[in-house]
Formats: sequence, C-alpha cells, structure tokens
Amino acid sequence: MARECEVCGKKTQVGNAVETRGKAKYLGGVGTKVTGITRRKFKANLQRVRVVTGNGTHKSMRVCAQCIRSGAVRKVVRQQPFKLPAK
Repeated sequence: MARECEVCGKKTQVGNAVETRGKAKYLGGVGTKVTGITRRKFKANLQRVRVVTGNGTHKSMRVCAQCIRSGAVRKVVRQQPFKLPAK
C-alpha cells in the first residue's frame, strides 16, 4: 500500500507531459506546436499525520491533503489552546 491515502484510497495516477514550442496566435505568433509527449506520474500529496480514531485512540496514518482539509480525519491535539481563567 505504498503512496496511497488510508482514508480515501487516492494514489499515483499516470498522464502525459505535453511539451510545446512557439508563440501563441493571440500574442502575434504563428501558434504553438506540440514537440513532445511523454508519460508522467501525478503523485498524491500524502502527509503522515497522527489521527484520533473513532474509539478515541491515536494512530499514525498516511493521509492526502484533501482529506485533512475537508475534515475527513481529526488531528491529535498535542497542546490545549490557551484558556482564560474562570471568574
């Protein structure tokens, strides 16, 4: 399970790297031409994060940035935020 998000299953995808040459027509050129197409990999942005699981325990997981931002996982609070004393 290398380079795969443990929450959503996002992993490396393959695509094309398209190399172009020339000046665009709207900029006064004769147009761009494709000079090469090679295969490339789109790797998931994985982060190793300590996560609070459903039963309250802590676990280290490899999670993609999209799952962290969307709230699919809850990070462990290492230090409680500052609180004002009660009056």
